[in-house]
Amino acid sequence: MVVGVGVIELLIHNSSSLKTKRQVVKSILGRVRSKFHLSIAEVDNNDKWQRCTLAYAVISNERGHAHTMLEGVVAYVEGMHLAEIIDSRIEITNY
Repeated sequence: MVVGVGVIELLIHNSSSLKTKRQVVKSILGRVRSKFHLSIAEVDNNDKWQRCTLAYAVISNERGHAHTMLEGVVAYVEGMHLAEIIDSRIEITNY
């Protein structure tokens, strides 16, 4: 069993309030869940208007498959053009 975890830090340029930020984050979370069928949530910077940290996880039988899915999430979020990716990290562990 392979467990992969990714973290994406985002900068939401056009956000002027927490309400605006939540709309953008909710859209990103919903679209990623729908496309990749994995767990994803906002895990940090909850009270900052223009910053957001998302974490997501996948379980697979193959390390390569997990890595491809995790990288696909980063590319997909970047392709949405809703927020700028400041940093992203991926960690894969065998159990």
